[in-house]
Amino acid sequence: MKSFFQVLSEDERHRVHEESLDILKTTGVRIETDLGRRILKDAGAVVDENNKIVKFPKTLVETSLKQITREFTLSARRPGHDLIMNKGNSTLCLDGNGTMVLDYKTCERRPATYADWENVTRLSDALDEIGVFWCQVEPGDRVGDIGGTVDYLCRVFRNFSKHIQEGIDKVDEAPWYLEILQTIFGSREEIRKNHPVSWLLCPQSPLSIDKTFTDAYLATKGWNIPVGIMPMPLMGSSAPGNMISTIIQGNCEVLSMICLLEANEPGLPIIYAPALAVMNPRTATPGYASMEFSIMDSAATEMAGYYGIPSESSPGGSDAHVVNIQEAYENAAMNLPTILSCPDIIVGPGMLDGSMVSSLEKLVIDTEIFRLGRHAQRGVNTNDEMWLTDLIKKTGPGGTYLLEESTVKAVRSDDWYISDLGSHETYDRWKEKGKKDVLEEAHEKVNQILKNHEPLPLDDDVEQELDKICKRASAMA
Repeated sequence: MKSFFQVLSEDERHRVHEESLDILKTTGVRIETDLGRRILKDAGAVVDENNKIVKFPKTLVETSLKQITREFTLSARRPGHDLIMNKGNSTLCLDGNGTMVLDYKTCERRPATYADWENVTRLSDALDEIGVFWCQVEPGDRVGDIGGTVDYLCRVFRNFSKHIQEGIDKVDEAPWYLEILQTIFGSREEIRKNHPVSWLLCPQSPLSIDKTFTDAYLATKGWNIPVGIMPMPLMGSSAPGNMISTIIQGNCEVLSMICLLEANEPGLPIIYAPALAVMNPRTATPGYASMEFSIMDSAATEMAGYYGIPSESSPGGSDAHVVNIQEAYENAAMNLPTILSCPDIIVGPGMLDGSMVSSLEKLVIDTEIFRLGRHAQRGVNTNDEMWLTDLIKKTGPGGTYLLEESTVKAVRSDDWYISDLGSHETYDRWKEKGKKDVLEEAHEKVNQILKNHEPLPLDDDVEQELDKICKRASAMA
């Protein structure tokens, strides 16, 4: 029997939906993209061009929800790492676009470079629990023109061999992006079928859809690229000051984007992914170490289940500035409810200071927290062969199960989790091994992986074509 964490009752989930329908019909959403408003108007939305407000009839929302492809796979280049969505088999995804790193050699905080980006990407590629790439840190030395964008995209596929959740920022980058995908993954039909990449689109809170990033995605029409819809309403600031109303607003923002995307490309695969964050009332900045954050995002996973849509959850994290006890207990506390709500993707390992600072050691530690949480998620195996009542009767009072074949088999099964990080032995043995703490162990593991791990290489002919694409893009820039 699987363990689970529940926030909303069935009636409460239904009320969130009904309240959202009312807001979308009567208040609407500001749609900044001209193309988006035209698409929605043709689909039956009520559009006011003077203020760019779009109102959504109930029938439009319900039709859009029916069109969604719910069962699909996010593929990976590396064999065995495809992600079958809508099963609640959680995997980790890197957090997005921090600007700083905690240098793993000097422990100093500084702006991120391409070398840092490559380190965190390669480390993540080596950790099996991290199944999805999102840009963890934005390299400060990245060139900002089309040549820099094309170079960056090629680096992504060279350094990470599992699923890529990475899009583009501008419409004119779309042909380059699609050419790179075809070079690596084959024809448009193969890409449409296998979904080697997905995107995140982030409606702006409250109740707005931007132009630039949305138009960039709309320029890929016909490629069937799955979209995670991730508004980031901040409770008390860009969302109302309590949890249930923030959940409702986030749901409105997701539903409005679903309507636009399904009207543009019916049957598009959707991932329900709102990051329902909390304002720190003392500073008016996001409070990532907030249990409200974790609870609301668990509720969002339940709303994804209500709609029958795959889910991507952002449980919050730590406000700590360095890797320490505060960082550890905050991340463990924030992640456990999220993992026990069983989303398909969990965002956020490896980040400090409100997800602005990347730490390689923290990435290793957070992966271990995820392993423990996923073990809790599995719950108790109650298959018939697991009850062992006959063995209990045979062994009787005062006996031992130490030498039983069933014990040996169980230790090697999912019923047991044996960690290889931290101290799990006698004091004397720990002392003999140098009395290392977890941070030291994590640092050693980082060094070992960065020294030895090489991502799955691309074929030579693919590399040659990517080099040609990069040279053309650089020449244009």
